[in-house]
Amino acid sequence: MTTTRRGGPDVKKVRVVLADDQMLVRAGFRSILSDEDDIAVVGEAANGAEAVALARELRPDIVLMDIRMPEMDGLAATERIVADERLAEVRVVILTTFDVDDYVYGALRAGASGFLVKDTEPMELLHAIRVCARGDALIAPTVTRRLIAEFAGRARQPDPSPRLNALTEREREVLGLVGAGLTNDEIARRLVLSPSTAKTHVSRIMTKVDVRDRAQLVILAYESGMITPGWLG
Repeated sequence: MTTTRRGGPDVKKVRVVLADDQMLVRAGFRSILSDEDDIAVVGEAANGAEAVALARELRPDIVLMDIRMPEMDGLAATERIVADERLAEVRVVILTTFDVDDYVYGALRAGASGFLVKDTEPMELLHAIRVCARGDALIAPTVTRRLIAEFAGRARQPDPSPRLNALTEREREVLGLVGAGLTNDEIARRLVLSPSTAKTHVSRIMTKVDVRDRAQLVILAYESGMITPGWLG
């Protein structure tokens, strides 16, 4: 994030690249984001190839990525961004017209941090960008969890991952709660921990199982059979 000063205390700017083949859609998102002191739109892309190039050039905090674009779609663009070690701090948020989509699940598996439907309310969009930039929560956890549960549940039988062997019993418990969509604060309350301790557990789990953010933790929890749709109600 960049830092600017507007006659007062420093304001950390979340730097955003907009990737959508429809100019009017990009203009709408830019209008919403540009009104915020802590968010800056630093680039726009009309296809996935341009999005990847801008991510490499600008190193934004967030790429708002349309899933269906010409030349290179959002799934392929997400895969390239996530695979680039130089872009480890760049977070991809998928934009889609529908809230349940095979392409969206593929993008989450590929490393996207979450997704939003295009008609989301402005306040929800702003909240999602800020949350994602902090890296401390999954975007729209109830909706994203439902999508992951649906597609992970029908894609194949659970396959216990050897990566889970590195986790302690407490870390497995925390992973299950992350998979159920709980935030760090909710995990802390459920396990009677401090929020900082819950956050530390989540960070250590991500390091041990080698994932970049919570979306991939949720997918791992489902695909390994650690939790199943409907767990925790």
